[in-house]
Amino acid sequence: MTARTVRTATAAAAAAVVLASAAACSAPGDGDGSGSGTDVLTVGVAQEPETLSPLLGYGKEGNSKIFDGLLTHDARMRLRPALATRLPKVSKDGRTYTFDLRKGITFSDGKPFTSRDVVYTYETILDKKTNNPSKGELDALDSVRAEGRHKVVFHLKYPYAAFAERTVLPIASQAVASRTDVNTGSYNTRPVGTGPYILTSWRKGEKLSFKANPHYWGGRPKIKRFTVAVIEDDDVRATRLRSGDLDGAILPPNLAKAYEKDPGKRTFSAKTADYRAVTLPTDNPVTGDKAVRRALDLAVDRKAMVKSVLNGAGKPAYGPLPTDSPWFAKGTERPHDLKRARKILDAAGWKPGKDGIRKKDGERAAFTLWYFSGDKLRQDHALAYASDAKKAGIDVKVQAGSREVVRPKLKHDAMLMGNGFPADPDFDLYPTLHSSQIGDGWNNLGYYHDKTVDEQLDTARRSRDPKVREAAYDKAQRALAKNPGYTFLTHIDHVYVIDDKWRGLTTQIEPHDHGIGAGPWWNVQDWQPKK
Repeated sequence: MTARTVRTATAAAAAAVVLASAAACSAPGDGDGSGSGTDVLTVGVAQEPETLSPLLGYGKEGNSKIFDGLLTHDARMRLRPALATRLPKVSKDGRTYTFDLRKGITFSDGKPFTSRDVVYTYETILDKKTNNPSKGELDALDSVRAEGRHKVVFHLKYPYAAFAERTVLPIASQAVASRTDVNTGSYNTRPVGTGPYILTSWRKGEKLSFKANPHYWGGRPKIKRFTVAVIEDDDVRATRLRSGDLDGAILPPNLAKAYEKDPGKRTFSAKTADYRAVTLPTDNPVTGDKAVRRALDLAVDRKAMVKSVLNGAGKPAYGPLPTDSPWFAKGTERPHDLKRARKILDAAGWKPGKDGIRKKDGERAAFTLWYFSGDKLRQDHALAYASDAKKAGIDVKVQAGSREVVRPKLKHDAMLMGNGFPADPDFDLYPTLHSSQIGDGWNNLGYYHDKTVDEQLDTARRSRDPKVREAAYDKAQRALAKNPGYTFLTHIDHVYVIDDKWRGLTTQIEPHDHGIGAGPWWNVQDWQPKK
C-alpha cells in the first residue's frame, strides 16, 4: 500500500466518523438548513472567516451575503452599483470620488442606512486602534465625508486607479457596531448588515447558518435558508457530498471528477486568480540565497503539476498574475530546465554531497516547507515541489500544521501559500511583493525586497494612466523573474459540484478566498428553483 493510499484510507475513515457525528449533533429546528427542499441550501467550504465584521476585513472582496458595498461585481467582474445608485463621479485629477446612495434601504434590524454608516465604516477601518490586517489596502484614502444623508465624498492622497474596486467593501451599521469594542465586541460574531441574508447562528469550526432577509432591497431571496458547512479536509467534504449531507461543495479536481457523469449533479470549473506558490524567506541561509531561488524557479516542473496535481484544471504560474491576464508580462514564463538549475547552483558554490544534497560553507541545502493540515491541494503541490527540488540537490522537508502553528515559523521556514484577487493587478502584486508589506499580516511572506519591484509597484499604484501602469507592471514582473522571492507553481481553477435543482447558477473569475462569497453561490440570492 502506497503512502497516498494510506492517507486516503485514513481520511475516509475519519470522514465516516465526522459524518456520523454531524448527523448526531444536528437537531430538528436548529436552523442548520439541511434538507432537500427547493428553498434550502447547504454547501461545504474549506475555510471559515476569522470574523464577520467588515471593520476587521470580512467580505472585502464583495459577495459577503450579510452586507453590501457601495459597488458590487457582476458575473463578468464588472463594477455595478449596490448601495450606491450609480458608479462614482471622479474628479479630473482622480483624487475625489463622489457616490450618491440609494434611499429607503434599512439594515436587517430595521434601522435606516445612511451616509453616516459609510463614513463610520471607512474611518473605523483606518483608525490605528482597529486590528484590520487589510488596512493598508486603503492607504490612498485621505478622508471621507457625508454630504447630507445620501451622498458620500472620498478624497485621496494620490490618484489611485483601483480605488473604485475597493468600494465593494461591506458597510457596517454604525448604530450597532459603535456600541461594542471594534476588535473584540459582539459585532464580530453577530453582525447587522443590509445584505440578502441574516446570520442566525455560527458554530465555529462547524457551520454558519443564514436566513433570507425579508426586507432586502434587492428582493427577498427564493432560497430561504442557506448554510455553509466548514470542512477543512477535502476527503471529508467529498464524503459528505456523496452521502447527501451537502447540496454542493468545492472539491479538488481529482475528487470532483467522480461526479462528472452524475445526472443529479452539476460540475462547475471557475477561472480564478488563485495561485499556489512557495515562500522563500530571505532570513533563511538557504532560501535567502538568490542562486538557490533561481535554481528552484527552473527546477520545478509546473506543467507536470497542472497535469498530475490539478488534473488539467489550471495553468502554470510565473508570478501573482495569471498568464491570461491582460497585465501579465509576456516573455517572463520560465521553462523547466533542470540542467540549467544545477549549473546555477554549481557556480554559486553549492556542491553535491555524498547523499546528493548540496552544501556550501558547511550549510546543507535543506529547508522545511509547511502546508495547512487537511488541504490536499497544498499537500500535493508541496510533495511535487520537494520531488523536483531533490533532483537539483535541494532537500525540502514537507510538514503539515495549523495556521496557528505555521504562521510564527515563516520568517525562517517556507510555506505552500495561496492568494489571488482578479479585480486589479495592484491587489495581487503590491501586498505580495512590496517591501513595505513585510510582516503585515499574511502579506509578503517571502520577506522579499527588490528595489526595482518596489519602485515600479509604487509608480503603477499612483497613476491612473493605463499605459503608465502597464509599463510599470511589466518592469516589476521582469525584475521578479530575475530575482524570484517565491517559486510560483500553478494558477488553479476552482471546481465545484452541486445538486442540479436550481437555475441561475454561474461563476465569476474568482479570488483565492473561495468560501461564503465565491463559488456558484456567489449570487445565491438570485437563484430560482427548477420547475
